[in-house]
Amino acid sequence: MSDCNFGHGSKKKLKIERDLTKVSASNVWGKVVLYLREHKKVALHVACGDITNAVIADGKLIIRSSDDFLIDVLENGRKDIETAIRWQGLDLKFEVVKFESKEQKIEKDIKKLRAFFGNNLEIED
Repeated sequence: MSDCNFGHGSKKKLKIERDLTKVSASNVWGKVVLYLREHKKVALHVACGDITNAVIADGKLIIRSSDDFLIDVLENGRKDIETAIRWQGLDLKFEVVKFESKEQKIEKDIKKLRAFFGNNLEIED
């Protein structure tokens, strides 16, 4: 949004909206990563560089991850990421969603079983 003065002494707000149904989440995320590199946010750029599971839904750019460290990095870099989204002329909220990977679920289940059965539990690969 920008202020425009058309010579009539009063400023008008000019709002340009992009059709979010035609915006690719991977393109938006790629430009976020580019913005971070260009603005020398090195650690955040490196952490974000391998993320490929970006989705746009309900006016949000959503990143899903099972990696607690990556989630912390994204949350700590939220301000820079939101600035990178706005830099593209987009009005999207940024959201990080944690999910458990299959391996994490298995480890959690094994831990519960060990607590219940103790030394009587044998696990084969």
